[in-house]
Amino acid sequence: MVASSTYSRVWEEARILSLPPDRAASPLAGRPYDLRHAGVSLWLNAGLPAPEVAERAGHSVDVLLKVYAKCIDGDRSRMNERIEAARSA
Repeated sequence: MVASSTYSRVWEEARILSLPPDRAASPLAGRPYDLRHAGVSLWLNAGLPAPEVAERAGHSVDVLLKVYAKCIDGDRSRMNERIEAARSA
């Protein structure tokens, strides 16, 4: 077992060694969970269907959308084009 304080200390040291100074001073990847959160957000913004993302993340679709809905930042014009294409089909 590794104590959480040890894990946190090693994580912070790894951030400082691997990130440029301006990024290391930011909240970027402040916790290991942040990487998971970023991955799930990336999948959603890439257009993967919510049920697929939920399964990969180990969430229900309900939990996924409650937690990550605010992270979905799509290009509105691209979304409008998709809606129009679907209406035309």
